[in-house]
Amino acid sequence: MRAFDRVTAARAADRLTTSDFIKVLFGDTFFELHGDRRYADDKAVKAGIGMLGDMPVTVIGLDKGKNTRERVEKNFGAAHPEGYRKALRLMKQAEKFRRPVLCLVDTSGAFCGIGAEERGQGQAIAENLMEMMTLKTPILSIFIGEGGSGGALALAVANEVWMLENAVYSVISPEGCASILWKDPEKMADAAQCLRLTANDLFTMDVIERIIREPKSIDNPIFDSLRNLIVNTFKQRYNRFRKYGQTTKVFSFDDSKEEAKEN
Repeated sequence: MRAFDRVTAARAADRLTTSDFIKVLFGDTFFELHGDRRYADDKAVKAGIGMLGDMPVTVIGLDKGKNTRERVEKNFGAAHPEGYRKALRLMKQAEKFRRPVLCLVDTSGAFCGIGAEERGQGQAIAENLMEMMTLKTPILSIFIGEGGSGGALALAVANEVWMLENAVYSVISPEGCASILWKDPEKMADAAQCLRLTANDLFTMDVIERIIREPKSIDNPIFDSLRNLIVNTFKQRYNRFRKYGQTTKVFSFDDSKEEAKEN
């Protein structure tokens, strides 16, 4: 499949949204939280707490909506600065209560309107990048559709990044790239190929850790496998840190080498 075919699939109107993934993975346990405590609640960012088995998880997703009314309400998944600040607020809350964080990404990019710039869009994204670098709780980001520019990266500085097989992740849209390089947006298929934005490309370049098969409906059994993968990933990260200090090591030195032996 050509790169631009993947882009088309990632943008398909009938594609499963962040709300669909949350509904299937967390069911009735999901409790949505709102607001950035500074300005407003951005509906492009759906966030809250849900249970994966016996594990509480903070969930943050960029949501495009399923129909025209929802898409307008959610600004087609293009978040404002208050959306990214809401995301960061809940990440810090997750760190405080030792909950892992699951981010679901589906956006063409952050909203680039005048109001968003006036309220500090660039700073909000930059703060997310900086804080996620040092967050002391596991973070897993999954690209379920489009992953556009800094708007996607603001939820993708994670311990692991996964992508659905038809998801894309790029610094710019193929149309934007074609307009800049060739002054011709019709060359978007060529631009998509050059950008190397597919899951296969990014896995090859070690940008992502895993490619997930596409669930075609909310009752697809792939979701069971995905749920188990997520739980195991979070538990492995926790177990890694819990082992610290369990073994005492004594180091001795000579002229040629460092020897370590366990007591």
